[in-house]
Amino acid sequence: MPLSRIVTLIVGLIVILGLSLWLIDSLSRLYWQLSYSPLLGNLLLLLLVLLIGGLVAAFVYYVLILQAGEKKSRRQRRRVTAAEIPAAKSDAASTTLQAVKQQVAQIQDEVARQALLSKSREIEVNLARGEIQVVVFGTGSAGKTSLVNAIIGRMVGQVNAPMGTTQVGETYCLRLKGLERKILITDTPGILEAGVEGTEREQLARELATSADLLLFVVDNDLRRSEYEPLRSLAEIGKRSLLVLNKTDLYTDEDKESILARLRQRVKGFIAPNDVVAIAGNPQSAQLETGEIFQPEPDIIPLLRRMAAILRAEGEDLVADNILLQSLRLGEEARNLIDVQRRRQADKIVDRFQWIGAGVVSVTPLPVVDLLATAAVNAQMVVEIGRIYGCELNMERGKELALSLGKTIASLGIVKGAIQLISTALQFHVATFVIGRAIQGVTVAYLTRIAGKSFIEYFRHDQDWGDGGMTEVVKEQFKLNRRDEFIKTFVQEAIARVVKPLTNNSEVIEQDEEAKN
Repeated sequence: MPLSRIVTLIVGLIVILGLSLWLIDSLSRLYWQLSYSPLLGNLLLLLLVLLIGGLVAAFVYYVLILQAGEKKSRRQRRRVTAAEIPAAKSDAASTTLQAVKQQVAQIQDEVARQALLSKSREIEVNLARGEIQVVVFGTGSAGKTSLVNAIIGRMVGQVNAPMGTTQVGETYCLRLKGLERKILITDTPGILEAGVEGTEREQLARELATSADLLLFVVDNDLRRSEYEPLRSLAEIGKRSLLVLNKTDLYTDEDKESILARLRQRVKGFIAPNDVVAIAGNPQSAQLETGEIFQPEPDIIPLLRRMAAILRAEGEDLVADNILLQSLRLGEEARNLIDVQRRRQADKIVDRFQWIGAGVVSVTPLPVVDLLATAAVNAQMVVEIGRIYGCELNMERGKELALSLGKTIASLGIVKGAIQLISTALQFHVATFVIGRAIQGVTVAYLTRIAGKSFIEYFRHDQDWGDGGMTEVVKEQFKLNRRDEFIKTFVQEAIARVVKPLTNNSEVIEQDEEAKN
């Protein structure tokens, strides 16, 4: 019984006793006054006893029964709320999966589309089946398979095997008393193995770990940085994890406690202290004085108890959380593929309009290089890029955006910087008699490219320039498009698309003039 309730009970009984003594004294006087009538006196005494008994009974009933009932009701309300949480998360996962299917329909790459559809069907199966996925993860030498063997209670793989034995994720089924869901335990390939095959196995292990409802991260000593990083990254995406120190039979009790203390300190903040447990999955055998070999039983009780407590208390939430997480990750993967697809299409639009702008200026040279003069071209570019990202703009709005960006580019001094950049790049490739027009045309193409790339970022972020505004986006694009390797490729294409047609046209004009003369 809680201390507060005991105190309340004692104080209440003292008050009742005091009132009872006062009432007894008062009524005793009345009793003697009624002594001439024994019947009335006995009746008064009976009423007094019943009154005091009723007060005591009512108080005890309130303290012990009503308060207990209120707590039970609160617990039931909490259970109802907890039961509603997984249902809400499952509904959210189903909604997300429906949205993913709509996104997948937009993906043009058939292989990528089918891969995402396959993943969505797998999540739907898990959502309907509702099994709890426990994944054993860690380096190849930490004793993961030995741990799985001990948990399952039968040999399911080689023990004391060299690193790299577990080639693929192997899954085994368990039943836990008091838990309706089946538990699937998956033994993954080891991480941090050498060679190409080791890297491929580690990738598989990480994929399996990200799909876990509960993760058992196995180590055989203090955490190395190469182990800490994947453990931390898995915790950051929401993986419920147990850190398991295996092979404790190799350490003294003092060393074991020291290692456990260090492990708990290293993972403080994302793994609770009681979720760091010590076991011996496959203790070393010992030779007895009789010469017989004694094989100790695996010491995994602390892990089994912690797993059972977590799965019974949090199992429903873990499944719902993981399904929702997998759905959200699949949605993010679909959005990334669509983004890559859209950027590829938008880049083609920018590439086309940059040379259209260059051609316009090359044919009709301007007093100064100015993007505002090609605003009509750029407006059409903006409209077409917007259409790629599902934003339908009219030409007026496109021209308004193009003019606004052109003014920003001019105000930042990027026009002057672009002229210098292009002039330097072209000076060894262009004949003197066409250099001026070539510089103007290629510079306009370059500035149109920066404008187009900036608008791609604008539409990628739902028609938002971000915290830094239009200026920061333009600066970033200018920085990205002034790198030496890009300028070299850009100038080579510019020579083919702008300079050579200008040169050929100038030669034809000179020949015509010579013929006239």
